[in-house]
Amino acid sequence: MSDPVGKLPSELDQLPDRDTEETAEWAASLDAVAQAAGTRRAEYLLRRTLQHAEAAGLALPKLLETDYVNTIPTAAEPEFPGDEEMEAKITAWNRWNAAAMVTRGSKYGVGGHIATFASAAWLYETGFQHFFRGKEADGSGDQLYIQGHASPGIYARAFLDGRVSEQQLDNFRQESGGNGLPSYPHPRRLPWLWEFPTVSMGLGPLSAIYQARFNRYLQNRSIKDTANSHVWAFLGDGEMDEPESTAALALASREQLDNLTFVINCNLQRLDGPVRANFRVVQELEAQFRGAGWNVIKSLWGSAWDELFQLDTTGALVRRLREVPDAQFQTYATRDVAYIRQHFFGANAELVQLAGVLSDAKIAECFHSSRGGHEPRKVYAAYKAALEHKGAPTVILAQTVKGYTLGAGFESKNANHQMKKLTIDEFKDMRDLLGLPIPDSAFADGVVPYGHPGANSPEVQYLNERRAALGGPAPVRKVKHVALPAPADRSFAPLLKGSGKQEMATTMAFVRLVKDLMRDKETGKRWVPIVPDEARTFGMESLFPSAGIYSPLGQTYEPVDRDQLMYYKEAKDGQILNEGITEAGAMADFIAACTSYATHGEPMIPFYIFYSMFGWQRTADQMWQLADQLGKGFIVGATAGRTTLTGEGLQHADGHSHLIASTNPASLNYDPAFAYEIAVIVKDGLRRMYGETPEDVFYYLTVYNEPKVQPAMPEGVEEGILKGLYRFNTAADLAEAAPAADAPKVQLMASGTAIHWILEAQKLLAAEWNVAADVWSATSWGELRREALECDEALLRGEVRTPYVTRALEGAAGPVLAVSDWMRQVPDQISQWVEQDYTSLGTDGFGLSDTREGARRHFGVDAQSIVVAALAQLARRGEVPASAVKEARERYGL
Repeated sequence: MSDPVGKLPSELDQLPDRDTEETAEWAASLDAVAQAAGTRRAEYLLRRTLQHAEAAGLALPKLLETDYVNTIPTAAEPEFPGDEEMEAKITAWNRWNAAAMVTRGSKYGVGGHIATFASAAWLYETGFQHFFRGKEADGSGDQLYIQGHASPGIYARAFLDGRVSEQQLDNFRQESGGNGLPSYPHPRRLPWLWEFPTVSMGLGPLSAIYQARFNRYLQNRSIKDTANSHVWAFLGDGEMDEPESTAALALASREQLDNLTFVINCNLQRLDGPVRANFRVVQELEAQFRGAGWNVIKSLWGSAWDELFQLDTTGALVRRLREVPDAQFQTYATRDVAYIRQHFFGANAELVQLAGVLSDAKIAECFHSSRGGHEPRKVYAAYKAALEHKGAPTVILAQTVKGYTLGAGFESKNANHQMKKLTIDEFKDMRDLLGLPIPDSAFADGVVPYGHPGANSPEVQYLNERRAALGGPAPVRKVKHVALPAPADRSFAPLLKGSGKQEMATTMAFVRLVKDLMRDKETGKRWVPIVPDEARTFGMESLFPSAGIYSPLGQTYEPVDRDQLMYYKEAKDGQILNEGITEAGAMADFIAACTSYATHGEPMIPFYIFYSMFGWQRTADQMWQLADQLGKGFIVGATAGRTTLTGEGLQHADGHSHLIASTNPASLNYDPAFAYEIAVIVKDGLRRMYGETPEDVFYYLTVYNEPKVQPAMPEGVEEGILKGLYRFNTAADLAEAAPAADAPKVQLMASGTAIHWILEAQKLLAAEWNVAADVWSATSWGELRREALECDEALLRGEVRTPYVTRALEGAAGPVLAVSDWMRQVPDQISQWVEQDYTSLGTDGFGLSDTREGARRHFGVDAQSIVVAALAQLARRGEVPASAVKEARERYGL
């Protein structure tokens, strides 16, 4: 094959050729093969040569796509160690009960999914019988990320082993009575079974990667021996379209996470139809994962295909499989043999000849049901190869039929994801196919029965013996609470006493506090600082040399700033997780650290600090995942607020994160104004999350990059800080220009950096308008609302309780004006429980680039705007003349 005319130069042209004659001989040999045996033979030899080179360890680019065949040939499959007949019986019971549970529930209209588990049953069962390690063995066991729509199959297995009752199966998706089963893997709803919520598709694969990474982090930091823990993530081929599904593939290969296996159920269907109707999703995924550096194992065809491949002496069958699109192959699974002979084998004379020696029964078996994901021997071979592969994570692409064993009405149908039940006749056909001993009389009342071979049956005994050998039941979530000692008070003291005359932003105050807490003898090593490549923005570079940035390779280079005090230091036992520019990755890290107390029995104290709105706005779904997984830790929105980010503009000006956060019931949201408030909140947070009686909550704190003098903590304000509101000072506390005793009164309330605006407004009101204003620090609008809602709920039970915010403001004279650097909806959360006249100011609308002063004047939240708003409130009450409002607007240029 001579060089084509006009061939573009390649990277090879830039490499020295020390033996051009030998190179020419290789090219001539290839030309000769192509001319004598055809281009297909030449292509085959090149691919085999590349495969051989890869196996020999030569530094050549990998083949990104291989033929549409199994990676492990039948002849190379290891001996299967289990009792296939017994495992088939167990799987049959699980298939039946999963379908029965969803069908019985359909009469209540609660829905459910049947087809996903039907396709994946052997993928799970082979793992449960031979691979998935439980928590009763050494270490932490394996971590299983179950595909959300397959949950009925997991419940069916738990029913078989006695962990779930028939009543619970009947309460699938009916939880309000307290004895039901949640629709999907939800640790908060069924905390003894599920560890990882996965049905928000895409988050499972992302979290699995970072869980495997965090396992190594614990190992390398000598906190927990996780060498025997393996992470298994079960995913759908359609799910891989979610951007989060593949967002961290390179991280997994870069850090050589061979403790991780993805099992992708390639049934070629997503929720509405084919995943890649005109293409081949298996080949696409193989190229994607190989390109990212993963080990790829394809388990596509069942043993019925062995005969076909043996007869394929010309490669025509393999070539045909490579060109048929997924949607067409799905059609083959539903059509008769005549159709398959015409449309598949009729493509060329070689295939017609091959089909001529095949029986109709053989063709039907191959195209209708024989898939690698449906045969325990092939699944076992793939799983064993995955565990034995070292130096890279593994993905197993297992081909299945969606709705397998559910009958012709379900199998490979586009609508089967939305199909919620089988008829009695379809169940009887399924019973016969699976060989289950369920008599016709069991259907007498028109309801499909559950099936169970008996607690002492050979099936249940076998199941229990296999699980005992692997370390107990799975999946399972176990929490052995380990209370962490409270850090020494000296860590909090600097923030409590204030900064004197020195100005300090609350962002810096928080970082300083954590730096001191990380030195604590008892708990210091348990802190996990997480930041997505903005550590220097938050003043965290001082942690680099002392704590180190985690890297499984350590530091293989000399950093450019090595001669500086705060140089960039990476270490194998580094404490900081500096994730690069990936908030989703940082959140996945955070979730793994937040739940280590349950996953590994090792409570860690993570804090994830991010830039402004690039937290809740970008990753709120993961915040829900965190809540669902019962995570504990501190989320810190730094450089917070809509007007503190001078020059950054609309996409950085955050005025709504507290509103989004208020929708998450597990998130305790604080907007502290002063450094001492941060100290009190963090100290109590450590008690509530890691003390003797831990709560399943996490904290969201917003801190600001605006340097201000930090006052010392006044006496007796701790309760108000934690509950969300306390009086910071009164008009009588003003050193100068105190208003007259009979002056009109107003209550100014603010959170975060807005406290400084109302303090200035307090002075202006006193000096220029003879108005007495008290100043309140609202550390948490959300906690005030939460407690008030609890009081409302108590009233429905006949218990009369007055909300804290009502009691705190009791007797406070005049109207209340609430101000924040957030949208007005944030302070308005408490309005209905404030008995005084109430209004608010906030930063509604889009942000903009400007100075802080300019932005605050634009939104009408600066001190002068606050004065005008306060006068307007008083004017409406007749306590100041209306002309005062007009005069103030003109005086301040509003």
